[in-house]
Amino acid sequence: MIQILVMLAGALVGAGVLVGALLFMSPAASGPVGLARFDEQLKRGRRDAGLTADRRHQAESARMRKLGAEVAESLDSRGLKMPASLSAQLGLAGQSREMFLARSLMAGLLGFLFPVIALLPASFLGLFPPLVPLWLMLVGAVVGAAVPWLQLRKIADERKRGFRHVLSAFLDLVAMNLAGGRGVPEALQSAAAISDGWAMVRIRDTLEAARLQGITPWAALGELGNAIDVDELRDLAAALALVAEDGAKVRESLAARAASMRSKELADAEGRAAARSQSMLVAQLLLCVGFLLFLMYPAVARVLA
Repeated sequence: MIQILVMLAGALVGAGVLVGALLFMSPAASGPVGLARFDEQLKRGRRDAGLTADRRHQAESARMRKLGAEVAESLDSRGLKMPASLSAQLGLAGQSREMFLARSLMAGLLGFLFPVIALLPASFLGLFPPLVPLWLMLVGAVVGAAVPWLQLRKIADERKRGFRHVLSAFLDLVAMNLAGGRGVPEALQSAAAISDGWAMVRIRDTLEAARLQGITPWAALGELGNAIDVDELRDLAAALALVAEDGAKVRESLAARAASMRSKELADAEGRAAARSQSMLVAQLLLCVGFLLFLMYPAVARVLA
């Protein structure tokens, strides 16, 4: 019992020392590096301020967010940046980078301590030795840190499909407004005001932020497409820029793109349904094989006996 408590206390102290070293032993940044970091924080703050379609960060713990901010600052000072795909997933899920880092850190720490906590009752009964291997605790830390990323990936994939579905309707609405004689900004605002779904609210907030910041709506939509990694939104921004700059007639093009997106979504839905049907066939086949083995076992056992 004493050995287990000593090991648990040592693990907690070691984790605290490691986190403290990562947070407070960051190298001093030079002037250009500090300015670059400040610009990046401003851009990230603008993106976070635009996440009004999903206000999850309002319920975030202030301590967790502060911890994530310190971890993010420590990573930035060492030149470690998040992959673009992960940033796009966070943008789709409406989560901040700080909370994701804090959750990953806490989940990794919990996974590191989970083998000790799980094997504690068994060690009391004498089934396992009181010392837990270090490799098992490291595996638990890796698995625990991977859980938030897997959850984020699942949410982002679902939201990306939903956003593309809404975007196809948005393209049709923009084309209809352009056909009615409205300008590009008015057509975008009118099309975005038709629904209160999270995807349409995200587009509407992006257009409103562009109006307040004094940038063009299509440029803001292009930035949103880059932030959430949606190619169709970037194509829409490029097409609307042609309308504003060259006076190109793209109503038919927008309608064709909307139809193409719907066809692609239908093909993807049919593919997912076929994959699920195939998995059901495999499950039924395994059930049939198990039932046949159950029927054949008495006869085979009697012959072999």
